[in-house]
Amino acid sequence: MKKYINEKFPYFLHGGDYNPEQWIDVKEVWDEDMRLMREANCNEMTVGIFSWAVLEPEEGRYDFSFLDEVIDKIYQNGGRVVLATPSGSRPRWLAQKYPEVLRVSDSRERFGFSGRHNHCPTSPIYREKVQKINALLAERYGKHPAVVAWHVSNEYSGECFCPLCQEAFRAYLRERYNGDIQALNKAYWSTFWSHNYDNFEQIEAPTPLTDESVLGLRLDWKRFVTAQTVDFMRSESEPLRRITPEMPVTTNMMTAFYGLDYNKFEDVLDVASWDNYPDWHSPRGDYEACRSAFWHDYFRALKGRAHMMMESAPGLTNWKSYNKLKRPGMDTLAALQAIAHGSDTVQYFQWRKSRGSVEKFHGAVVDHVGTNQTRVFGEIKRTGEILKKIDEAAGTTVKARVAILFDWENWWALDNCQGFQLKDKKYEETCVEYYKPFWRRGVAVDVIGPQKDFSAYDLVIAPMLYMTDRAMIQKIASYVEQGGTFYATYMLGMVNESDLCYLGGFPAAELKEVFGLWNEEIDSLYPEERGEITLNGGTRYATKDYAEVLHERGAKVLARYSKEFYNGTPAYTVNKYGKGKAYYQAFRDTGEFKDCVFFTIMKELGIEGAVPELPAGVTAHTRTDGDTVYLFIENYSAERKENIALGNEYEDMLTGEKVLTVGVDGYGMRILKR
Repeated sequence: MKKYINEKFPYFLHGGDYNPEQWIDVKEVWDEDMRLMREANCNEMTVGIFSWAVLEPEEGRYDFSFLDEVIDKIYQNGGRVVLATPSGSRPRWLAQKYPEVLRVSDSRERFGFSGRHNHCPTSPIYREKVQKINALLAERYGKHPAVVAWHVSNEYSGECFCPLCQEAFRAYLRERYNGDIQALNKAYWSTFWSHNYDNFEQIEAPTPLTDESVLGLRLDWKRFVTAQTVDFMRSESEPLRRITPEMPVTTNMMTAFYGLDYNKFEDVLDVASWDNYPDWHSPRGDYEACRSAFWHDYFRALKGRAHMMMESAPGLTNWKSYNKLKRPGMDTLAALQAIAHGSDTVQYFQWRKSRGSVEKFHGAVVDHVGTNQTRVFGEIKRTGEILKKIDEAAGTTVKARVAILFDWENWWALDNCQGFQLKDKKYEETCVEYYKPFWRRGVAVDVIGPQKDFSAYDLVIAPMLYMTDRAMIQKIASYVEQGGTFYATYMLGMVNESDLCYLGGFPAAELKEVFGLWNEEIDSLYPEERGEITLNGGTRYATKDYAEVLHERGAKVLARYSKEFYNGTPAYTVNKYGKGKAYYQAFRDTGEFKDCVFFTIMKELGIEGAVPELPAGVTAHTRTDGDTVYLFIENYSAERKENIALGNEYEDMLTGEKVLTVGVDGYGMRILKR
């Protein structure tokens, strides 16, 4: 079964951010853009993202003429529009007349009019003004045949410490702790250093000027920032949903953005979308390709359907420390990676380069030269040609039997923790490393939040799940008891949702029975140190960073330490619990160990990759509608790879050839169906 971004347009969207208001005085550029859009095989433009100052040049005076003209032009030239709301960058008059819409920093200074995303999410005036212009956009364009989706705001981010947000934070805490200040004190362990609160009015957001030592407060502030941002998005989406209930709503999220818990956005999105800017061709190029795939799989799994890659850089970015050009073929490969992992769009930032300001050297489909004669334009054109040929795969999805848990609140709690390796505990990097053995074998994975149903998967992996509330403890126990396979690592179940240590030993409560062990201590290794474990009495593997000292309590020991004073103690175990199994890895490895053991677990569970065997640098992924399987074989190395056996006969979707084995060019992809 297929599910499209918008059922009225059952094709892949190919296009990107278009800012025609920057060229409003030279409208011949608009006509040239339409011609080039057709030539580049682009069928979509995202417009209106930063247009508020043009749409409402004075309070209450609206001018939609440029949008009228541009949307009509795009449609007349065969394109579709993802229409943005403009809240990501307010007009100057709004900040001048209503300074409460501007944020206050953690040093309690009100920002002036600057940059973008500098709005207070709590301000009633800002919410009112945003709803007003959004309603007008919905009324004017919601039924336009060109418009296929709402792009709400842009890259939500940042914190505000103004009095309105401080009071909203107190209201959030009153609700969370049922108005009981003593319940909050207990949750924060605030008797430590005599930090007890007498009432909620005493609470202030944690800043360098206030109290950053209460870890529960820091964690609740992060939760509040997410909750307030979600509430702001719900508020600004209200007129869109009321006036155009059939139109899908999305907002563009960012790779591993630390400040917001994206798991909490699931219910305010119809479709998930994100902005993808890997460091292609960096010294960690293989890791970057894997990390990009990881986040594609997160945003696809967030809604359990095809997602959108809302932004990617044609050619290069301009804001990284090193802005490296993509090598020939890489633009197309990066675009098609999105499709392979379940995206129904390939969208770029930006369509045409700005002539001035901070993004004038950011990559674009149309360069400053303004023609079709650039290398990048040719790559985008080729990508569009391929997307047209594989359009039948749009609306399909990915079926995964493996899930990796990614939990923002756990990430924040780990980083707050005064212990282990203090400065960089590498939670996100570690999760990607646990994804890598599956990615390199072409095994489909969903990257999921704690709210998701574990029973949908045969194997669930939870790296560094330091913070586990009662609901998660019971969820893990129930999943394993009912036949699931759960793989956990060092630091499991050490604190509750308030960041208070569990008493009675780690991991928490009945997890000790689920995993059949007790973790007494954890050793932190210096960066240059390497420990060692021995697997099944034979192969030795290096360890780094962390090593827990375990006691087995019914678990079967599969590997033991072979260095240090804990030589001979358990390092890797499995425990039968009910109908399922619980694996535990007590150390951080250098990669070879997890690659070996996951291969064994996959064989045991009958989990197979998209093709039988893949050479180094090549991976493969599938999408399906239940009847047809679409196979994408991706080569992230610069060298051509030959004789990749497919295991079944496939049809090449670009040539129509029937094949059993294929070769793939460097930075190339083969797309097949069966």
